Amino acid sequence: MRHVAVIGSGPAGYYTAEACQKAFGDEVRVDIIDRLPVPYGLIRSGVAPDHQSIKAVSKRYEATALSDNVRFVGNVMIGRDISIPELVERYDAVVLATGAPHDRALGIPGDDLPGVIGSAAFVGWYNGHPDFADLAPVLDGPGAVIVGAGNVALDVARILAKTGDEFAGSDIVAGALAALGEHRIGRVTILARRGPHEIAMTPKELGELGHLARATARVDPADLPPVEADAALDPGLRKSVTHLRAFAENTADAPITIDFDFFAMPVAIEGDGKVERVVVERTELDSTGRATGTGETYTIPAGLVVSCIGYRTPPLEGVPYDAKLGRFANEEGRIGPGLYAVGWARRGPTGTIGTNRPDGFMIADHIAADTTGDSGKQGRAALDALLAARKVDVVTFRDWQGIERAEIANARAGAPREKFTSLEAMLAARDPA
Repeated sequence: MRHVAVIGSGPAGYYTAEACQKAFGDEVRVDIIDRLPVPYGLIRSGVAPDHQSIKAVSKRYEATALSDNVRFVGNVMIGRDISIPELVERYDAVVLATGAPHDRALGIPGDDLPGVIGSAAFVGWYNGHPDFADLAPVLDGPGAVIVGAGNVALDVARILAKTGDEFAGSDIVAGALAALGEHRIGRVTILARRGPHEIAMTPKELGELGHLARATARVDPADLPPVEADAALDPGLRKSVTHLRAFAENTADAPITIDFDFFAMPVAIEGDGKVERVVVERTELDSTGRATGTGETYTIPAGLVVSCIGYRTPPLEGVPYDAKLGRFANEEGRIGPGLYAVGWARRGPTGTIGTNRPDGFMIADHIAADTTGDSGKQGRAALDALLAARKVDVVTFRDWQGIERAEIANARAGAPREKFTSLEAMLAARDPA
């Protein structure tokens, strides 16, 4: 019997559990440990609330969680309730699937002013993550600046631009919905260091900006390369650029504009005790495709800045860490004897949800090669004994199902659920024993 502990219950964690089931059949026990009482990681707190079709992948993870040899162990924090070395002592394999939940800093003057928010925090706020439920972002103008050229930047812009009616069927939390419904931001600017041909935005997400009730997306035609240059792009990027070209022809008026500002990088954020404006420098691409400043600067009035420039995995005591890359130091997922990393914790914040599936199967192959199944380690039984001795209030998957039923029962009309936004509320919603 192999005993595997997976730290983190997001896509990487559940795909790893599924891969271990396929590799070892009934001869494996997988414990998926999470610091929150609720599973699914970024599926719950990172995917946009109006993208319910993407969130539906959690049903696949639920099937894994309900199988006999996989268990959810929620409300258990590494470093507070148990350490990584203690888990390595008790399990044949410990897999770090903690993701990359911390924002990369902008690293410019003024990036610590009130009103500057990382995308992990902002997205966590409207998705009801307990860490960010009390964020209270400034939404009263004069504008919002979003830094980044990927889908997260588009998510933030879309959420800021939508009307309350357009959130029908979503699971955006009530507090964020109310705040967004009252905001007075008339201009949302998306800053991209490079040009339209270098974006990491996908056609579907860009296309959504063309169908907003009170907002219109705009691109400066001068930022677009010649049309014939699009032929060299891969098909997905070509479709994305086609959307940008349509936005460049948009002359419609709307209460909210979403302006794409290409070849632009923020160099400072200024204001008297809060964000009031962003200083932007024009860029140009060098021969390697890298954006460099031209020295030309201008300012954009803003009361809110959302940085969507990437994420970092927080370090864990006793685990080698690559500070430059913001992830655990590893060789193809191997960190050390009995210790592995998967997903964003292994490779950094790149790829889609589905990218984590082959990652999980690679780690299962490593575990098969590195272990025999006869180590004598007790895994689950040893963990339970230690957590009981430390009086840790463990949340099971059955407990989570009780929490989920309560969230569904509390939903506003048309919404799939109303998420609990505090640990206390989550724990109180468990079914009575």
